[in-house]
Amino acid sequence: MDRRYRRGSHRCAGCRGTRLNARVRRPDPVLRAALAIGLATGAYAVSYGVLAVAAGLSVAQTCAMSALVFTGASQFAVIGVLGAGGSAAAALAPALLLAARNGLYGLALAPVLRGGRLRRGVEAQLVIDESTAMARAQADPHGAHRAFLLTGLSVFVCWNAGSLAGALAGEGIGDPRALGLDAMFPAAFLALLWPQLRDRATRTAAGVGAAVAVALVPVAPAGLPILAAVLGVLPGLRALRAAAPTDDPADAP
Repeated sequence: MDRRYRRGSHRCAGCRGTRLNARVRRPDPVLRAALAIGLATGAYAVSYGVLAVAAGLSVAQTCAMSALVFTGASQFAVIGVLGAGGSAAAALAPALLLAARNGLYGLALAPVLRGGRLRRGVEAQLVIDESTAMARAQADPHGAHRAFLLTGLSVFVCWNAGSLAGALAGEGIGDPRALGLDAMFPAAFLALLWPQLRDRATRTAAGVGAAVAVALVPVAPAGLPILAAVLGVLPGLRALRAAAPTDDPADAP
């Protein structure tokens, strides 16, 4: 009797353990990825805050740009032109050019955004590289919308927190060139560019654009070399067409 009771007790204990384990929820991969992306972006935003203050922006202006513009490449372009002595008008042109891709993201995410115009307009503020990539990686519309919101909100909070931290730190640093921190601006753009250099056409466009910009830096006003670098797209498109497969009549049956 005692042995049967003990065996039954062990079986019941195992059943309870199985039920408890079943109740323990596994970590949400989407939430975990969204938080990781947000934290990484927040660390990157610290360099923006430092450079923005060094370029002449106040802490309030630095934070306002992060909250309202909320696109890192455009923000770095603005402070890069301002830091080089360019005007606000000269800084605006490359910033708008870099931000134009978000319009294409908006078209791709139109089925994902929900609600009326007001809600969709508010959610559109979160349309960035990271939130678009996370949304497009999901298999169903509900999952895409959830991934979009989690990633967008995570990056928004961390980006603005990092911008504030960098701006406050920048006020105490003084001249960032004395510490070599001015190298963060080109390094940040290289970090954005490097993952895109996967094929010959992209490398061609980047190489020609860089050559045009470097050639114009000594003679052109600040901001113009960045705009002129767009000319690199032309040989890039030519290389893309050359690499595209063509229909050979000889291969036809």
